[in-house]
Amino acid sequence: MELRTNNTSFKALFQPLDLGFTQIKNRLLMGSMHTGLEEDKPGLNRLAEFYRARAQGGVGLIVTGGFSPNRSGRLAPFAAKLTNSKEQHKHELITHTVHEAGGKIALQILHAGRYGYHPFIVAPSGIKSPISPFKPWVMSKHRINVTIKHFARCARLAQLAGYDGVEIMGSEGYLINQFIVAHTNQRQDEWGGSYTNRIRFPIEIVRSVRAAVGEKFIIIYRLSMLDLISQGSSWEEVVILAKAIEQAGANIINTGIGWHEARIPTIGTMVPPAAFTHVTKHLKPEINIPVITSNRINTPELANQLLESGTADMISMARPFLADPQFAEKAKSGESQAINVCIACNQACLDRVFVNKAASCLVNPQACNETELVYRATHQPKSVAVVGSGPAGLAFAAVAAERGHKITLFEKSNTLGGQFNLAKQIPGKEEFQYMINYFDYQLRKFKVDIHLNTEATVALLKNFDEVVIASGIKPRIPNIKGIEHKKVVNYIDVITGKKTVGSTVAIIGAGGIGFDVAEFLTHERDATAQQFYDEWGIDINGQYRGGIKTPEIAPSAREVYLLQRKKEKMGKNLGKTTGWIHRLSLKHKQVKMISGVQYDFIDDEGLHLTVDNKPLLLAIDNIVICAGQTELNDLFDPLKQLGQTVHLVGGAYKALELDARHAIDQAWRLAASI
Repeated sequence: MELRTNNTSFKALFQPLDLGFTQIKNRLLMGSMHTGLEEDKPGLNRLAEFYRARAQGGVGLIVTGGFSPNRSGRLAPFAAKLTNSKEQHKHELITHTVHEAGGKIALQILHAGRYGYHPFIVAPSGIKSPISPFKPWVMSKHRINVTIKHFARCARLAQLAGYDGVEIMGSEGYLINQFIVAHTNQRQDEWGGSYTNRIRFPIEIVRSVRAAVGEKFIIIYRLSMLDLISQGSSWEEVVILAKAIEQAGANIINTGIGWHEARIPTIGTMVPPAAFTHVTKHLKPEINIPVITSNRINTPELANQLLESGTADMISMARPFLADPQFAEKAKSGESQAINVCIACNQACLDRVFVNKAASCLVNPQACNETELVYRATHQPKSVAVVGSGPAGLAFAAVAAERGHKITLFEKSNTLGGQFNLAKQIPGKEEFQYMINYFDYQLRKFKVDIHLNTEATVALLKNFDEVVIASGIKPRIPNIKGIEHKKVVNYIDVITGKKTVGSTVAIIGAGGIGFDVAEFLTHERDATAQQFYDEWGIDINGQYRGGIKTPEIAPSAREVYLLQRKKEKMGKNLGKTTGWIHRLSLKHKQVKMISGVQYDFIDDEGLHLTVDNKPLLLAIDNIVICAGQTELNDLFDPLKQLGQTVHLVGGAYKALELDARHAIDQAWRLAASI
């Protein structure tokens, strides 16, 4: 799990990619991701600064978030598009900024098709998507031809705006992908029916784009290599399309994995590293142009290894460049241990974008806030004590020390990390260790005075200029008769291994921690890629259409009940883009989820409940309490009374379970202003 600490040249990663008419300086592609800044009303200034930071950080090629080639293709009302010269001129700021910083950038052209969230969406057939409330209008032959011209127009406008190329979004279930598969294309004309007819649309788009931009312009085609839906493309069809796209004029083929409506995780933290790269390697010998591999690649070590093994010619990373804009430069200079590694949590990026907020990053709140959250060296260094080394304490100490303050960190346990040390024990969240590694490196680099096994007291803290209380939370104990029974354990003792539980377990509380404990009790840590494929029914070898097969789910070692008082959907407040994964994962292990529970009492027989006005006895071995948390900030008032300047951050300010996003964001903002 830990990044290597020796200097490494990563030779494969930093070889230029020669396309004949241009060179890409290394093999790192910052993959497309919609940030919400594309629709920023004042203009594209914030987006330009976001890309500037990544270009300065040394990435070979940036691909923007998706811009629609026409109104019907927008993701939502007033979503980003590039359709006229006025919009083109706004984009010139982006391209000028990136080029000034020494980078290259391509614009992604994305037509949402039936995935759009507005009543004017169109598709090859009138089949409603499960992720949009609107039924699409069926495209006429005329509209199809006009849409092809709109793709070409968009590419030409991008070229005039100064972009180095375009990426044509042909995967993830968007319009082009909807034409390709029988699942969404039920036409019987020349644009449907046979596979040859169904792929005519993407081929004509690439041909038209190439004709519009000439030969000396990068065209990347994002090809769905694994649809992960029924009636998706077979592997033979994927190869046929790839060869046709090459012939039509694309310079590079990028890997797309999974439709957005597929009920299979493809980028979440529970997906093993590089889990889908085999399909890219499988395609590479079939075509003559470079291929890009993607999904869950987040360290230079892994990226370099994939290149050396012949898996691909380039590596696409999207969220890792949110986490650390200097990713490429740090790797190139042999300081890979200083990379702030993406942990694929989605909490501050995709979860925010899906509720129409600007993206950021849990491990790097400065992402997409480059114009607002600025760290400057202090001209008045202060001595600052930090109490607690959980997410908030580590984040504050690292940034404040980098700015030049003298930081002393007190941690009562024998290790850094706080709640990170709980999170990393949950199956699928092992990569939270990366955050501990990163902050540990930063604290030592900027000479933070660390005191482990030290309980902070008023006497220890009173002489500092300022004190930051980041002491975290303590579990809340619900008022249930018999709560002191020997069957009852708290979640911290279970996760840390201080207490073991039997073969039948009830979990009181179905928030984020309740779900995490259920995962902990039913799943293995550090699951192999094959275990992941088996549980989710993924065919990585091209034997089954759409890349899906019958799941093979290993039974849980325990019978688990997940309980909540509220009579509402389980996990209602889990992440917008990951909650469904957690619910399905527990369903796979036959976890029994019961809502609307009244807790009556606990005795030797077990847990006595009332559900739907009927008594229910769960004769179980153990009961795990996951009933929320309360703030742990006992030092705040005594220090205030002494006239000390004191700040509360993270769980000590507001208990928010294992959600580190708020804690780190609050801590970084305080560190930037102190």
